[in-house]
Amino acid sequence: MKNIFKYINVLIAILLLASCDAYLDVNTDPNNPTSVSPDLVLPVAQKYSAEMIKGGPDAPLRLANHVGNMMMYNWTQTNGFSWYADEFKYLVTSSFYQRMFEQSYYDALKQYQVLINLDPMYDNYKAIAKIMKAYHFQLLVDFYGDIPYSEALLRGENPTPKYDGAQTIYENLMLELTEAIDVINNVPANAVEIGTDDAMFAGNMDEWKKFANTVKLRILTRQMSMSGRSTYIQTEFDVIAAEGSGFITEDIGINPGYVEGEENKQNPLWNMMGSDPGGNETMSNKATCATDYVISYLQGTNDSRIDYLYEKPADGHLGVPQGLLVYPENTTFEYVSNIGPGILKRGDMDAIILTLAECYFNQAEAVENSYISGDPKALYESGIQASFDYLGAGDASSYYGQAIANVSWNASTNKLEAIITQKWIAVNGITAEQSWFDYNRTGYPLGLPVSLQASTPDRPVRLAYPSSEISANGGNVPAQPDVFTTKIFWGN
Repeated sequence: MKNIFKYINVLIAILLLASCDAYLDVNTDPNNPTSVSPDLVLPVAQKYSAEMIKGGPDAPLRLANHVGNMMMYNWTQTNGFSWYADEFKYLVTSSFYQRMFEQSYYDALKQYQVLINLDPMYDNYKAIAKIMKAYHFQLLVDFYGDIPYSEALLRGENPTPKYDGAQTIYENLMLELTEAIDVINNVPANAVEIGTDDAMFAGNMDEWKKFANTVKLRILTRQMSMSGRSTYIQTEFDVIAAEGSGFITEDIGINPGYVEGEENKQNPLWNMMGSDPGGNETMSNKATCATDYVISYLQGTNDSRIDYLYEKPADGHLGVPQGLLVYPENTTFEYVSNIGPGILKRGDMDAIILTLAECYFNQAEAVENSYISGDPKALYESGIQASFDYLGAGDASSYYGQAIANVSWNASTNKLEAIITQKWIAVNGITAEQSWFDYNRTGYPLGLPVSLQASTPDRPVRLAYPSSEISANGGNVPAQPDVFTTKIFWGN
């Protein structure tokens, strides 16, 4: 797989040169999509998918995981830096994290659309593209609500696509995922097999079916706090059960051949938050540390993950409040708990886009709501263990065996609160946008502080439509929502 990277930069240049339309376009003629070989398009698309979660190449380009960590009070700023001014003020304007919207359409979705337009002999590629499009469109809905969907990615056929309703998109994504699994199960005999050009599963289509079902699980879990959705949710869970592939059994990562110490080849999170190709700590590494709240919470529950989520200074863990204006002494990066070795492992690590821990917690919630069968306690504890495993923190049984609410299943009177609180810890630094969505849906974890510079009693609940989209497609962009009160349709 490492050989793929030597083609990716050249291919990206070719694709960019071939594309001069707006970012809601595809970069090749839909009627002639094979002008670039699909085995080269796929790893490029997956590289973009990794960057949408972990951060872009224009360091420090902060994207999904980063905004999640800031909104969920996981990360803050060390003394001597002015790194997160907008985040601390919750200044969610049309320029705040606007690349989330732009690059989703311009990069990843565009490439997956190329694969969807292929001939039947490439049905395995088409199925992967459908699954990954669903993955990305759900993220966009969860960040923005109504978005361009049915008319998006049509190139010159429609440069100003309409906006579709968020719930309608959700329901269509479930259909697309079901169709993708059906395509996998019915590929023609002459279908081109996928190998190491697939930077996620190396062409193992059974694993792709599990991933599709797990994206379905995420979509359905997001709606479990809504009224009037139980019949729909149950019907869709029945479809998953009848299909029979089940859910993922490992953390899902992307690795098109990351190489530590080589320019443009490092894992994107490491490249931004770890070390540059020369081995020097990046500015974002020095500027970012744990909040005082998250350190106190982890210490208060005797959570050994603390030493993996956050680097332990010589004098012990030290966090800093978000939005601090006057820093006390000894809060420069040498003295505080910067991002830890369980998150920043090395430059060639996989870019995780969906954790096994989240999958277990989502299943536990589904069982608690009687949508699927199983043991919710076992699933909950498996989620905690999966988090320990990813971080390298060892056995979790002594941790969740403590008689502490939201740690021990038996000691937790509010099971949903326990599930969401543990998911908050498990996706910290990895896919933290998911805990922000959960917070907007459930209000958990309770007691989460807001930045000292906040002008509101709680954090934002969504992103604003970007200025670039307002300029390019203003006739269709909905009225800019109140980012503090206008929740996505599944919020309550």
